[in-house]
Amino acid sequence: MSDIHTESQERAPGRDRRRFPDISSRAYEHPADRSALVALRKLSGFDTVFKALSGLLPERSLRLLFLSDSVRVGEQQFPHLHAMLLDACYILDMPKVPAMYVTQDPQPGAMCIGLDEPIIVVTTGLVELLDEEEMRAVVGHEVGHALSGHAVYRTILLFLTNMALKVAWIPLGNIAVMAVVTALREWFRKSELSADRAGLLVGQDLQASMRGLMKIAGGNHLHEMNVDAFLAQAEEYEKGGDLRDSVLKIMNMLPRSHPFTTVRAAELKKWAESRDHQRILDGHYPRRADDKDASVSDSFRESANHYADSVRASKDPLMGLVRDLAGGASDLGGRLRDTFGGRPAPKAPEAPEEPPRP
Repeated sequence: MSDIHTESQERAPGRDRRRFPDISSRAYEHPADRSALVALRKLSGFDTVFKALSGLLPERSLRLLFLSDSVRVGEQQFPHLHAMLLDACYILDMPKVPAMYVTQDPQPGAMCIGLDEPIIVVTTGLVELLDEEEMRAVVGHEVGHALSGHAVYRTILLFLTNMALKVAWIPLGNIAVMAVVTALREWFRKSELSADRAGLLVGQDLQASMRGLMKIAGGNHLHEMNVDAFLAQAEEYEKGGDLRDSVLKIMNMLPRSHPFTTVRAAELKKWAESRDHQRILDGHYPRRADDKDASVSDSFRESANHYADSVRASKDPLMGLVRDLAGGASDLGGRLRDTFGGRPAPKAPEAPEEPPRP
C-alpha cells in the first residue's frame, strides 16, 4: 500500500460528497460483524498470532500471482479505477491506499484479501458491467473491507476452505475444519452487509448502489428491471412458503460467502433510511482514535439485541415458530407434522346441535 498523502489525493471528490475524517469502521459495521471484530481486536497477542499464520497462508503466492498475471491499477493503467480508489480512501480517511488489480474473469466479482497489507481485486466482468457511480460504490465496498480488517479473515477463510478439501479423507478432520469454516462464513456474510454500507458512504448515491446489486443479479439489462420489484423479491423470499422453505433457505445459504443479492439490497435500503446512517452524514460517528476503548460486552449486547429484533420482525415461517415457542405456544409436534406433512391444522370441534324441543 502507498501513503495516502503521497498520491496527491488531498482534493475534494469529483462531486459534492461528505468526507468522514478519522471514521472508525465501527460506524458502519453490522452489529454481528462489529461484535466479532471488537472481540478479536481485544485478544492479547492477536497481531502476533496472525503474523505467525502468515507463514502458513499463501499470501505471498497470491500477491505474486496478481502482480504477474493481472493488471495493477494506477495512473497509467485503469486510471478511472485509480481515481475511484483514491476518492474512496479520501472519503473514509483511509491511512493507506491498498494496491488494486484487475483480473481477467467474465464472472463479475471483487475481493479484498491479505494479512500484512490488503489488496483489492476486481474482475473484468465487473468492470464491464457497472457504470461509474455503480463502480464507485463497489470500490468503496472493498475499501470498507480493508478499513475493517476483513481482508485478514477472508484470507484465513480461503486458507481453511482449501484445508478442508485436503483433509476430507481424515475421519472427523473435515468435520472439525468445516465447523470453523461454517462459522466464518456466517460472520463473513454479515461483513458483506457492513461493506455495502461503506460503499454507500463513499458513493452517497443509494440508487447507484441498488443498480449495481441488480446488475450483479440480472446482468446489464436495467431497462428490463425495476428497483421496487427487485426489493419486493426480498420481501417475498423472507416471508414466503412454510417451514420446509425455511429449512431450504438455510441449506442454500450455508455454502455461500455472500448474502443473497435481493437481501443485500433490502438491508442496505433499510440502513440508508435509518437514524444511524443520518447521524454519520451529520458528522456524529465513532472515531478510530477511540477503537481501543470499545467495549466487547457492549458490542455483544448490541449484536444479541439485533438478532432478537430480527426474530421479532421477521416474516419467515421458522422465525414465526421460534416466536411462538418463546411465547409459550404448545403442540409443537402437531404444528411441525401439519406443516411438513402439508395438512392444515385441525379445526376446533363444533358444539353439538341442540335437539329440538317438544
